[in-house]
Amino acid sequence: MDGIAHTLQSRNITTFRIEVFVLNRSSLLIIYLKLNFTVILADQKSNQIPRYCIFESLNWNMQTPVEGFSKLSKEEKIQWIAHNCTKHPEATKKLLQQYWNADPQLQTVHDEFIENTLSNYYLPFAVAPNFLINGKLHTLPMVIEESSVVAAASKAAKFWHSRGGYIAKVLDTEKVGQVHFMFHGDKEALHRFIAQIRPKFFEDTQVLTRNMQKRGGGIRDITLKDKTNTLPGYFQLHCTFATLDAMGANFINSCLEQFAKTLEREAEAHGVGLEILMSILSNYVPNCLVRAEVNCPVYEEESNSGVSLNFAERFVQAVAIAQAEPYRAVTHNKGIMNGIDAVVLATGNDFRAIEAGVHAYASRKGQYSSLTHAQIENGQFKFWLEIPLALGTVGGLTSLHPLTKLALEILQDPSAEALMQIVAVAGLAQNFAALRSLVTTGIQQGHMKMHLLNLLNQMGASAAEKKELIGYFTDKTVSTAAVKEGLELLRKK
Repeated sequence: MDGIAHTLQSRNITTFRIEVFVLNRSSLLIIYLKLNFTVILADQKSNQIPRYCIFESLNWNMQTPVEGFSKLSKEEKIQWIAHNCTKHPEATKKLLQQYWNADPQLQTVHDEFIENTLSNYYLPFAVAPNFLINGKLHTLPMVIEESSVVAAASKAAKFWHSRGGYIAKVLDTEKVGQVHFMFHGDKEALHRFIAQIRPKFFEDTQVLTRNMQKRGGGIRDITLKDKTNTLPGYFQLHCTFATLDAMGANFINSCLEQFAKTLEREAEAHGVGLEILMSILSNYVPNCLVRAEVNCPVYEEESNSGVSLNFAERFVQAVAIAQAEPYRAVTHNKGIMNGIDAVVLATGNDFRAIEAGVHAYASRKGQYSSLTHAQIENGQFKFWLEIPLALGTVGGLTSLHPLTKLALEILQDPSAEALMQIVAVAGLAQNFAALRSLVTTGIQQGHMKMHLLNLLNQMGASAAEKKELIGYFTDKTVSTAAVKEGLELLRKK
């Protein structure tokens, strides 16, 4: 306290107020300053929780560890974060509340998606129309913050609509999970033991798999893998599953944990010394594959049914560079994921799992490489990708988030396999649009045109100023400096 008082006096502040509140039995020191206050020390042993505290002039922001934060009400959490972590608490509270849904019941649904929710974080919900996939038209819902992505997808959809559209096919839907354990005994004896008890893994999980089996899914296989060449004593039960329209994370993990219990029980009964470490699904699903493709004739000049030879050759070379050069491949594949993640997010699927699995797949041959391929053969230009996608259309957010439900309705309520095809096409389309720009006009021309509105909003342009400057930059290069100069000149008129 002496140190605080000394600092205050050095700033010519001689009267101040210090209050110590107890929130859920955790002492939080909250210091705020206001002239003409006397020093008041609150009872630190009090269990009273002040729900609303007035902080008129927060000049000192000091955090201390907090216990029991998850047990606070939403309003109490906001109070704490506003006064302990931000410079302008009242503005913080107002901002968080601005993004609440007007329907309290719907807001409660959003609040309960995750823990310690304070508000909603908005991302644009957009659509890209005119995707002809396997002869059927689709409009793709996309959730993404990056400008030009939706425009590029729409442009690619339009380009291929007159050239036969996209062809997509699911190659397999196998999901993977593992029981990891350590064993330092006779390897052949371990193999015999696992083969002997293998039927028990299926028997012990029947209560978990019954409904999935009725629908045609369930456990596909359980095999013992010797991984001692990578880590001494390391073995695993490598398990594969079919989960149909569900992404299947909970189903797979429940089965794996039962496998672990069965293995531990049987090992103890048979005197097999092993140590189970963990049981968990894998987001690397190299056999949950989908292929998307476009192809058209190659002509001397571009037409509505084909592409020019010069364009096709440059395009194929650009893909070859991404296959050979990891620095280029990372950005190349990021463009693919622009399209994939946007549809995955819109449909309530786990984009982090998709990203992790896809990038592992891109490295499966020992070097990170392009996910797409291109060739010219017998007068035909062909561009395709094969990519692992573990997606679901039932369970999780798909049945909770209203906009996820709408996104699936826009897609005509697809099965998981149909959604795999649509998402793969979104990635292929996005990559085509990016490469088409790169080998012709360059990427910045189109991207910065789409980014123009963001720049104008950052600079506080009015609706009239936006309209004027959008027209002005129709045939001009867009850059931050050019937009700033254009806005300044407009305001001087």
